[in-house]
Amino acid sequence: MSELPDNLTPVRANHVFDEARLADHMKTHVDGYRGPARVLQFEGGQSNPTFHITDGGGRMYVLRKKPPGKLLPSAHQVDREYRVIKALSDHTDVPVPKPYALCQDDGVIGTAFYIMEFTPGRVLADPRMPGVPPADRAKIFDSMNDVLARIHNVDYRAVGLGDFGREGQYIQRQIARWSSQYDLARTEHIEAMEKLKQWLPANIPPGDETRINHGDYRLGNTIVHPTEPRIVAVLDWELSTLGHPLADLGYNCMMYHFGEGFGASGGYAGLDLKAFGIPDEPEYLAAYARRTGRKDVPFFDFYLAFSLFRLAAIVQGVYKRGLDGNASSETATKYGNRATAMADMAWSMVEKRA
Repeated sequence: MSELPDNLTPVRANHVFDEARLADHMKTHVDGYRGPARVLQFEGGQSNPTFHITDGGGRMYVLRKKPPGKLLPSAHQVDREYRVIKALSDHTDVPVPKPYALCQDDGVIGTAFYIMEFTPGRVLADPRMPGVPPADRAKIFDSMNDVLARIHNVDYRAVGLGDFGREGQYIQRQIARWSSQYDLARTEHIEAMEKLKQWLPANIPPGDETRINHGDYRLGNTIVHPTEPRIVAVLDWELSTLGHPLADLGYNCMMYHFGEGFGASGGYAGLDLKAFGIPDEPEYLAAYARRTGRKDVPFFDFYLAFSLFRLAAIVQGVYKRGLDGNASSETATKYGNRATAMADMAWSMVEKRA
């Protein structure tokens, strides 16, 4: 049996559910399950709360569910997470946990949920990877780049995801969606967000593409092999859809622009990247371009600004849920100033571009 992860806590009071009903459901819908179950909750998981389950035989699972309470429209769609993970698990070489069962009956544990295998390994939540040798950091970064390219190289129609999202005009639709979500979650006026809401739709680069988009692709949403410097699973597909691949790439590269102390653990701005062991941003972009058959990555500053705007809207939603008592992490109420910082950074990129 694998060791328990070190980021588990007892189930928080506002996320308690009927564990006996869950066990009954798993007996029927998860092959090989043996009751009773021991349930713990993962720390973090700002959007969909995530739980670790150990059955009576020592087999481990992960459960992801919608949070309780009033939710923003079109958010927390665990059924979409399950669908994309199953398609990728069944038909591609993209590393994802094996999915077991989806339950959309709120009567079982209060909200919809799905169950997947527990993948042993390291979750490097701190992007600076403390304790990891520089040579391994380089290989982990290269693996992260390779896996993102693999996701974007998938023929989404061939794996049954042709209707997973609308084809074309992803950037336009995302700007509209996150502008609306931000407005619903707004707690104070953020001038940079208002400027970005106007500037972004008026400056979308030419050239449109459609690929599978993860939507939150970063090192902390992957599992790295327990001892080897390679990614063995990609997690947190809640925001996945069909969309422009460079939006995913822009999001993935935001950490190059975050400095020490920015957000939870900072990023790579100001570091000696060569000594640190990771490629600089142009090298990372060149590797992605090579793996996806591109000559280069044009208009990348736009995709960075767009990604920061989008993340600012997401963070604002987390903060609002924290104020309302519905967020899945106790740190959610600390997110208030991060939306402003991200929007300000995005707008400064726009101003430099002009």
